[in-house]
Amino acid sequence: MKDIGVIPNWHKNNSSLVVDKITRFFNQRQIKLRVADKKSADFYSEVSLAEQLKTWYENLELIIVVGGDGTILRVARDLACWDVPVLGINLGHKGFLAEIEVEQMERFLQYISNGQYSFQERMMMETCLMRGDQELGKYLALNDIVVSRGPFSRIIKVETHVNEDFMESYSGDGVIVSTPTGSTGYSLSAGGPIVNPTMDLFVITPICPHSLYNRSVIINGADTMKLRVDSRQVQVVLTVDGQVRFALEDEDKIIVKKSEQKIKMVCFHDYSFYRMLHQKLKG
Repeated sequence: MKDIGVIPNWHKNNSSLVVDKITRFFNQRQIKLRVADKKSADFYSEVSLAEQLKTWYENLELIIVVGGDGTILRVARDLACWDVPVLGINLGHKGFLAEIEVEQMERFLQYISNGQYSFQERMMMETCLMRGDQELGKYLALNDIVVSRGPFSRIIKVETHVNEDFMESYSGDGVIVSTPTGSTGYSLSAGGPIVNPTMDLFVITPICPHSLYNRSVIINGADTMKLRVDSRQVQVVLTVDGQVRFALEDEDKIIVKKSEQKIKMVCFHDYSFYRMLHQKLKG
């Protein structure tokens, strides 16, 4: 077996205890671990984890992420280019991305040491922010991108096109564009549908729409969306996976499409999305 990388969110309670247990487990089986310390994987740095951990690139079997969904989202965005499967151990609250809860950890680590695991490929989205003819930035997202108003209670408008065809002008607090993986995140809270994460599509969900008929729309993963902001001098923000933020101006355009990059999420023989969904939602 190749090396196993462990990327903990050291700011989470019990992360040190969980990492110690993982380390002991694999050391007893002579499986080499690479554990990122606080300096080598700084989640608050603007430098990508791929750059911070560049010496890891060769000879990695998989990456174990110890944290919550936010930790996994950061790892997914930064390390998707490595094409290495990612396994999440949940230290957060109600995580949908983490495959393992701490109480179940040893059983699943045994599966890994025996090679009894596979992975699912999850689609990611690429977002390009345009101001006039100037490209201000490109962003990769696993969950969603959100165009939303700032702290003041003023309605904004987001004009939405799909493949150059006008679809809707949403008035309200904003718009969420989510992947199937992100359908259980902010989109779900805003009334969007739950989608099996292996599907190839986007969900467009308005946030507190100022209309009775605005509902979520599901579009093909091969489609390209263009969102145009009409803020009328109200503060508007673009948010990527709830972690990357950019202040928008009137007439800014956000181009969203499926990324060529995908993230591989580790799964096991007894995994069922629908059983996991029941377990997560019932609490």
